[in-house]
Amino acid sequence: MKPGLSLRNSQQLSLTPQLQQSIRLLQLSTLEMAQEVEQMLDENPFLELDAEAESAEREAHGLEQSDAPISLGDQVSETADLPSAPPGASSSASSGTTAEPEAATGPAAESGAEGGQLEAGWDGDGTVEISPDDGEWGGEAPARQSSGGDEEGASAIDLASEHVSLSAHLHQQSLSLRLNDEERAALYFLIESLDEDGYLADPLPELAETLLVQEEMARGQLWPEDLRFEREQALLLLLSTALHWLQHMEPAGVGARDLAECLKLQILELRNSPVARAALAICEQPLELMARRDVKRLVAQCGLDDLMVREALTLITRLEPKPGRRFADVQRNIVIPDVLVSATEQGFLVRLNPEVMPRLRVQEVYASALRGHKGEAAQGMQQRLQEARWFIKNIQQRFDTILRVSSAIVERQRRFFQQGELAMRPLVLREIADELGLHESTISRVTSAKYMATPFGTYELKYFFGSGLGTETGINASSTAVRALIKQLVAAEDPKKPLSDSQIADLLKAQGIECARRTVAKYREALRIAPTHLRKAL
Repeated sequence: MKPGLSLRNSQQLSLTPQLQQSIRLLQLSTLEMAQEVEQMLDENPFLELDAEAESAEREAHGLEQSDAPISLGDQVSETADLPSAPPGASSSASSGTTAEPEAATGPAAESGAEGGQLEAGWDGDGTVEISPDDGEWGGEAPARQSSGGDEEGASAIDLASEHVSLSAHLHQQSLSLRLNDEERAALYFLIESLDEDGYLADPLPELAETLLVQEEMARGQLWPEDLRFEREQALLLLLSTALHWLQHMEPAGVGARDLAECLKLQILELRNSPVARAALAICEQPLELMARRDVKRLVAQCGLDDLMVREALTLITRLEPKPGRRFADVQRNIVIPDVLVSATEQGFLVRLNPEVMPRLRVQEVYASALRGHKGEAAQGMQQRLQEARWFIKNIQQRFDTILRVSSAIVERQRRFFQQGELAMRPLVLREIADELGLHESTISRVTSAKYMATPFGTYELKYFFGSGLGTETGINASSTAVRALIKQLVAAEDPKKPLSDSQIADLLKAQGIECARRTVAKYREALRIAPTHLRKAL
């Protein structure tokens, strides 16, 4: 083959570092965005927080002094790591004038910026012009007078801030038992072997073997073969005795090996009555019968009458299947909305939440000192300066896009903001993408982990998108509205005769919505609604 030269024209898309950063920032959540800003502030010396913008915002809200006194209620809230107001509370502040980082939908929006875009003069610092309104903040609540004095107030703060684990609760009870060192060590070992639900998952022989190995490691030598088995049996007997003590501690049911034993331990703590004895008999049967509420088979196998079995099942349903649940350290996931929507006389006001917008600017002192310098070192610093400017611009573009998409969602789902989720209309990503001239992947990134505070609560932006189901009128109904309707039908059903999935499908068809039984079952499971036999009242 003879070699030769040829020219060819081709187009190739290359992602510059600036574009890659813009895409990455767009898909970050509020928390991840805050972490990204903190990291960039630590790494780039040309980037700093705009304290003047924050001060100006505080004055606009009526906080002229940064060292304003904090009320006792706020101190308790901060100590308990709880928000002083619900995440969506700020969405009700609709008395402020329309500022730059916000968009209004409705008749008043036609004269504003097209498509909800921000004015070109916004520097990306997130400042919002809001007229002072004392009604948004309310008066400072007076401190409640307590008869217990300062000690009682301090203990209330401690109780709110400190978490008592299940193991600590059980260790505290074990101090009241008269045990020798070996018995106390065995009880301590069992308490530490419990899982987060309060169950003892490992069998006692395995735990005894573990203790035996630990003893051998502490002694530095193995037990002789003729004494090893005897020592293991002694440890097993010791653990069995310690388990007896453990299972008589509070909460009732702790230390159980399975669900049936957990229920039995709780029933034994109740007053000895015919219903309690019937509940114990039911717990001796296979749990499948109890889960299905198969009253007929339970009557036959337990030798009880129908009424007694139903009363016993009612008693069992009031028990706690996970004794350690109330001691779980559940981290409170506080959702901070990115967008606030409030109703006005002209329509709906859509604006960015100033609490999530980082107030950044370029350090002018360093930037001015760098001007006029040349060389390899100065070139590296120039690159860092450009990175800081890119970062601020990409953050501005991120919030611009979020606001545009949110405004388009509010305009499309106007009936939802007026009537609730039953009025939700079908909406797909392509509709918003075509309206704003963006790609579907961009809309997907914007709507992931971004939240909107509405008059009906705080929702993820993805919540407003859903497929459509056919109706007799030819207009599709949103799957979100159908799920809300299913929830409404289940809430209004007769507990003694709950609706089956087929009956719910028939009721939806009577209202003109074509929804198959399998679709109803899928929506019901998504709503975490139990099936018919579990919703039936005994």
